Amino acid sequence: MSLARRLSVVAARLYAYVYLRGFRVWSTYRTQIALNVVSWVLPVFTYYFTGTALGARIVSGAFSMRPQEYTPFVVIGLAFQGYVSSVITTISGRMRNEQLMGTIEYYLMTQSGVLGMLIYSTLWGFIMNSISMAVTLAIGYGLGVRYAASGLLAAVIIVAELLIATVGISMVAGGVVMITKQGNPVAFFFSTVTTLIAGTVFPVSVLPAWLRYLSYAVPLTPALQGLRLSLLDGVGVGGALWYILVLLAYDVVLLPLGVAVYTYGFNRARRDGTLSEY
Repeated sequence: MSLARRLSVVAARLYAYVYLRGFRVWSTYRTQIALNVVSWVLPVFTYYFTGTALGARIVSGAFSMRPQEYTPFVVIGLAFQGYVSSVITTISGRMRNEQLMGTIEYYLMTQSGVLGMLIYSTLWGFIMNSISMAVTLAIGYGLGVRYAASGLLAAVIIVAELLIATVGISMVAGGVVMITKQGNPVAFFFSTVTTLIAGTVFPVSVLPAWLRYLSYAVPLTPALQGLRLSLLDGVGVGGALWYILVLLAYDVVLLPLGVAVYTYGFNRARRDGTLSEY
């Protein structure tokens, strides 16, 4: 197949999956749009007023991070914890929806294949998650949070690494749901428990020692610390190098693991004849 032909196929699939299947369907349901916007906005104001009621006290920083006011701290936490939580549930949620609608076997009959279907069918979800993160950061700016341009490059690198690690976890969750059908402990842990232990709304330094160690089992913990350093303190790539290397280690482990578990889950469901069961 020529390069021009390949590009036209990719463009056609993006149009079908992102525009027709994603945006056109989403924009049809206005109530869903309103609920999405409320779910993006409400948590920021909830924690903003909570922090204000408690006197917007300074929270202690982790490692080299200087002490900060509560609002900037929690805005960064909510923006990226929500992003990670949404990405993790995107793939398993998409698999579940395709099972319920009875369309998953039709996808597999196309030339996209297992991984192709996974990538294209979840693109719209990733776009929505990115919009949610941007909205949270914008609301934070409106509440007086100021982001340092000098740390932008380090932040972009950290977010890219965090996204790769999160996609790996999401693929693990997608593979698990192909086997369990209902109930996904991987998605539950990384989308829910991380709110408690990853330093989203309070520093991990206040946790008991054993829980603090457990918090570093999820990539969100070092990512949030690196993002606060870069976006709030303006630390560049050199200053955030430790967090960049730690997240790189997560990527090396989690992405291949995700591909392996996702492929295993799909192959097992096909072998057992349970692909469309739910």
